[in-house]
Amino acid sequence: MSCSTLFKMRLVHLDLKGAPPKVSYLSEVFPLFHALGANGLLIEYEDMFPYEGHLRLLRAKHAYSPSEVTEILRLARLSELEVVPLVQTFGHMEFVLKHAAFAHLREVALFPNTLNPHEAESLALVKDMIDQILELHRGVRWLHIGCDEVYYLGEGETSKQWLQQEQNSHAKLCLSHMQAVASHVLAQYPGTTPLVWDDMLRDIPQEQLKASGVPQLVEPVLWDYGADLDVHSKIFLMGKYQECGFQRLWAASAFKGATGASQALPPVEHHIRNHEQWLQVAGSGPVDSLQGIILTGWQRYDHFSVLCELLPVGIPSLAACLQSLVHGGFGEDVKLRVEHFLGVSSLETMDPVSEGAASFPGSDIYALVTQISLHLRSSVDMLLERNSLLSRWSNLVQQLEAALSLTFYPDTIEEWLEENVLPSLQRLQGLLQDLDEAAAPLPPPTSPDWDTGQNP
Repeated sequence: MSCSTLFKMRLVHLDLKGAPPKVSYLSEVFPLFHALGANGLLIEYEDMFPYEGHLRLLRAKHAYSPSEVTEILRLARLSELEVVPLVQTFGHMEFVLKHAAFAHLREVALFPNTLNPHEAESLALVKDMIDQILELHRGVRWLHIGCDEVYYLGEGETSKQWLQQEQNSHAKLCLSHMQAVASHVLAQYPGTTPLVWDDMLRDIPQEQLKASGVPQLVEPVLWDYGADLDVHSKIFLMGKYQECGFQRLWAASAFKGATGASQALPPVEHHIRNHEQWLQVAGSGPVDSLQGIILTGWQRYDHFSVLCELLPVGIPSLAACLQSLVHGGFGEDVKLRVEHFLGVSSLETMDPVSEGAASFPGSDIYALVTQISLHLRSSVDMLLERNSLLSRWSNLVQQLEAALSLTFYPDTIEEWLEENVLPSLQRLQGLLQDLDEAAAPLPPPTSPDWDTGQNP
């Protein structure tokens, strides 16, 4: 069975909380996403959204302007990609709660990741964010409201007091906030259904989930990025959710950003295997039990984490994963199709079919990042050719900077180079300097004039 029947929706996740691509790059990759089998985008704007009014301070330095967001949506429509915006409303709120103006809304004063659900102002803040996002995304069928990894929930002072009352629990605290946020979406935007990540729901007893009313309000996204995903326990979990009253369920896999916080190159095999496991899940449950699948491509593990694999570097993995979904697996024929799409002779080595033939948008970045990731540290460690080695790597880094500057903003480039390149180059420079100093002839000794203190 091909996946066109297993997963009606196939959304590519754009995580913009690190290395957000320029709109010009998105205009190049959207047609490729479509050609590979995607029919939607999950856009996680975070601080790249052009918030206005008292939320204006949330904007990153290079945040998209309203006209750029409109242009992204136009480009998505041209490539027949349905847009689902994502706004965090509970956990992963660092980009909001790091600001002094909102710090009083933290669940725990020390940590900016989780919103205090007891404060009326918290809900007002989240509603305002949702309203601004949906003002620019009118008529979307879905809005993802996040709600994953709500760390430290229940550990704030107000929560501790609230939890002492007999009928209260962490689960109830979580569900009541979810319900309040989802109810706002449905009341104000009747055609838009909220999606939520499912990790906070997994362990909540069935009866409690059912009684909360949440299953009538949201569609959960079951996420698992493992290559060894447990198919049977996923099917069991889907059954539990359906019995609780959730009308529709979604899956979420990963094509990058899920195997290490500072990973530079995605392990393609891992991600293909993850998708093959999800195909098994979808094929084993009742027909159409999964509405769609979101192929996540995380760019940071959280707002304060380092960058993981850049989007252009993740394109080969994404291509392999999307084509696996479309064709129901990753056989030799599918592999050949992917290599043809990317203009490479082999997915393993990523060598161009002929000089300059690798044709996917950002393939130059992919090639240069691969060289740096695989060879920079080792070549510095070996220190084979002294100065020629330094000039070779400096030249390669300059090429990469030029390639990156067409796709990313300066702060992304600076951060990636600081993390992946500069430490090694600085070690190399320091070592070469030490070697030069060691090899330099010593200056002649100067003897003081003991008699007069004047020069002869």
